[in-house]
Formats: sequence, C-alpha cells, structure tokens
Amino acid sequence: MSPDTHCPRLFYALWPDAATRAALAAWQARLEGKPVRPDKLHLTLAFLGQRPAGDLSALLDILAQLPAHPMPLLFDHASHFTKLALAWAALAQPSLALLDLRTACMQRLAEQGLAPRFEHDRFTPHVTLARQAPPPAIGDFAPIAWLADELVLVESLKSSGDYRILASRKLIHAA
Repeated sequence: MSPDTHCPRLFYALWPDAATRAALAAWQARLEGKPVRPDKLHLTLAFLGQRPAGDLSALLDILAQLPAHPMPLLFDHASHFTKLALAWAALAQPSLALLDLRTACMQRLAEQGLAPRFEHDRFTPHVTLARQAPPPAIGDFAPIAWLADELVLVESLKSSGDYRILASRKLIHAA
C-alpha cells in the first residue's frame, strides 16, 4: 500500500494536562456507561475525518499557525448527547478564546480546501467521559479549572481505538 492510499482519521484537540485529566477521570466514577480511558480524554476542536496522507503537511501548517494562547476553561457540570448515548463534561460558559480558536481553525481549513464535510455548524465544546451512557444524574460535580495550553493533531487508530498524537503545540502568551 502506498503512503497516499492510507487515509488516517484525524482531529484537532486541546489536550489536558495530568491534573486536569485526573480530575475529569474522577467525574467518571459518578457516571454510568463505559468510561473513556483517561489517556484519551480531550476537547475536540475539529473532527477532520479520514484524510489522504497528502493533506498532512497542510494540516501541520494550520496547527503551527493558528493564533492561540493558553485559555482558562471551567467545567462545571456533566451533560449528555442522547442520540449518541455520550456523557460529557460541560462548560456553562465557553470562553471567547476557545470560540475564537475554533473559528480560526475552521477558517484556515476552509482556506486550504480541507473543511470537514460533516462538521456540525454548532460547536458544543465538551470532553466525552462515558459512552453507552444514560443521562447523568443531577448532582454536584466539583468544578474543574483547566488552563488549556496544548493543541494537538491526533490520529484515531481504527484497529485499536487508540489515539496517536501526530503533532503538538504548546500555547504561550504573546510577548
């Protein structure tokens, strides 16, 4: 099989640090369903789907050029996607920085002719915590403050269900 026939499933995501990952994993204990492995917890910025290997260079350039700085995110409750049976950590108020990053990402993808064909118009930032899950019981979840400072391009490996980070970028404050 030539490299051009391999079409990896890709997505851009904000990748949690160890402390945030541990706090999100603690929420999972209060949810029913099949928990997502803690090493797979992330906030998807844009799901790109299957892409020819030839797109990778442009996708790496977009990752490197996105204007972004560390952004505070506050997860304060659990929510649910009924049709998909997913329980997830939710933000009562997504930060403007997060929404701006998502907009910039989608614009750059469109400029390169790489816009996802099945991306939803409405962006619901979340971290999936459990699959095959009923709606979470109403309850107190200790808020999780995350200073999101790592943006990644990830390949979803269909054979194993694992994720492989293809490229990572630390978000830093402008000097």
